[in-house]
Amino acid sequence: MTIQIGNAPCSWGVEFPNDPRNPAWRTVLQQCADAGYTGIELGPVGFMPEDPAILAEALDEHGLELIGGVVFRAFHDAAQWDDVMDGAVRTCKALVAHGAKHLVLIDSISPRRAPTAGRADEAEQMDQAEWSAFRDRIATVAKLGAEEYGLTVGMHAHAAGFIDFEPELERLLDEVDDKILKICFDTGHHSYAGFDPVAFMKRHIDRISYMHFKDIDPKVKADVIASRTGFYDACGQGIFCNLGQGDVDFPAVRQILLDNGFEGWCTVEQDCDPLLDPDTLGDATANRTYLKSIGF
Repeated sequence: MTIQIGNAPCSWGVEFPNDPRNPAWRTVLQQCADAGYTGIELGPVGFMPEDPAILAEALDEHGLELIGGVVFRAFHDAAQWDDVMDGAVRTCKALVAHGAKHLVLIDSISPRRAPTAGRADEAEQMDQAEWSAFRDRIATVAKLGAEEYGLTVGMHAHAAGFIDFEPELERLLDEVDDKILKICFDTGHHSYAGFDPVAFMKRHIDRISYMHFKDIDPKVKADVIASRTGFYDACGQGIFCNLGQGDVDFPAVRQILLDNGFEGWCTVEQDCDPLLDPDTLGDATANRTYLKSIGF
């Protein structure tokens, strides 16, 4: 098994490119390398320099490989299609410039879904017409990434979006050709949604092209579900904990990958609230140490 372990700017609180709370992009690269990782994701396009020469020099300086990038935009909103395509094209160009492989698609957080994150039985559902248009927008970007840019495209279920719960992800996979759309599987978001990440991996390992490692604090999860806490407040309460301290069975995750000959990148993502002054270097280091302790 040849697995490489990377990290992502969201572990430093970077969710949007121009957020004034963001740390400097060079600081993220430096801390990622210092914590023992050999690769990093792009983060939201525009956070890191879009001039390939500048970014390539900085990646080389820190011994990091660019793994992939995420299009975290409102696929659910037809009125934002131009913004979705802007993010997709710019991300694809950046990835190709640095030889990165993975394009990850995430339907961004919707005000219609944020209040019911983690509660599948209460979440608003699209009607058939809205779903079909939504699915087709995802398929259009998947086709763009796979066929025009030669990237491996993975769909990433995400709390508070319209691809959140396991049945929604599986419905999408059934309706979009696996030649253009694989799975970027996030262990933590799957647990947050109320489903078993290990069971899902066993069923769908052949379509999983890329992994995001995230853990969920079971006590915080129980509290936010019982209190009907929205997604943003749950993040502020620390639902995403250090790896190995939550309810995701990472040794079992590793065994499934091992048994199926998975090769490539697994990227740590520990979403955090930068206003809480998190110890991002300490957390990144602890997460790398934990993964080494179980054989990654």
